[in-house]
Amino acid sequence: MNKSMTNILIALGFVLALFAVIMFGLGAGEAQEGALFNFSVDQATVGLRFLFVVIGLLIAFAIYYFTKENSAWEVGTRQVVWMAIGAALYAVFSYLFNGTVFVVPSVSQVALRPAIAIPMFFGYAFGPVVGFFTGAVGNMFGDALTGFGLSPQWSIGNGLIGFIAGLSMLFKDRKQSMNTVLYTSGALVLFAAALYLFNRNMPNMLYYDVDNGIFGDAAISVFAGLSIVIGFVLVLAVRFGFASNENVAAAVTWGMLGNILGLLFASLADIFINGLTLPATIIGQFLPAAGPNLIFAAILVPMLVGAYASVQRQSGR
Repeated sequence: MNKSMTNILIALGFVLALFAVIMFGLGAGEAQEGALFNFSVDQATVGLRFLFVVIGLLIAFAIYYFTKENSAWEVGTRQVVWMAIGAALYAVFSYLFNGTVFVVPSVSQVALRPAIAIPMFFGYAFGPVVGFFTGAVGNMFGDALTGFGLSPQWSIGNGLIGFIAGLSMLFKDRKQSMNTVLYTSGALVLFAAALYLFNRNMPNMLYYDVDNGIFGDAAISVFAGLSIVIGFVLVLAVRFGFASNENVAAAVTWGMLGNILGLLFASLADIFINGLTLPATIIGQFLPAAGPNLIFAAILVPMLVGAYASVQRQSGR
């Protein structure tokens, strides 16, 4: 076993061990009132949730294994530092923008998560392993900070967002790879939007009306249902508007694919974990999460890439 594989196994193994301790140890206890973190996990489905944690990690390892000669898989001290920084930033900003700390006005039941730009950027800038750790661990602790309890399959989905954003490093022909990503993402966006249009009365499983205590009883709004199309159009605008700046174009394009596939993974997992149908999980969960994420990706990821490029220039790198 070479050093690269050893380091990858250590990184993914650490995530697996961390999730196991939280889910079967800390998550098995009752949430303490006033505690900083709430690590509670539904123990009735904890086995299935952990299974999808394992599946997500296996997906990441399989992609590594078939491309292991690529330098994108380097994991050294520098990458470990970025993992810690990325996860901490994502946890804190996910907490701040969860709607209970800073009340962020949302439009038509759409959940706003600007922090999603963090795993996208960290994956693109520092590699898929850094992106995976940032998204998965950061989301887990961000959810624990909110006090609402944990959904580990969604944390792994967030990890895949950062992981896939970093896969751009595997391709020498960046323009061709971006075109392939656009075609793939476009097909998935059209599928999800069509599913919504044929099931417009499906309840939005992410919607919670605090004033009236209603959870999941309201049909998804048109804006929420089509927000993924809006996000896709914005990403297209960035992709071609920044054609001369491949870093910005690639970061946003690959971040989009990561967002779609990562949240699709989590949504499909809930078919088995929570007994949802395919239309229910796509319309009630995937669309309200993935659509706004794409909008924020198109706006915030270019800003992060530009700021990082500026820092690199000033430091002479």
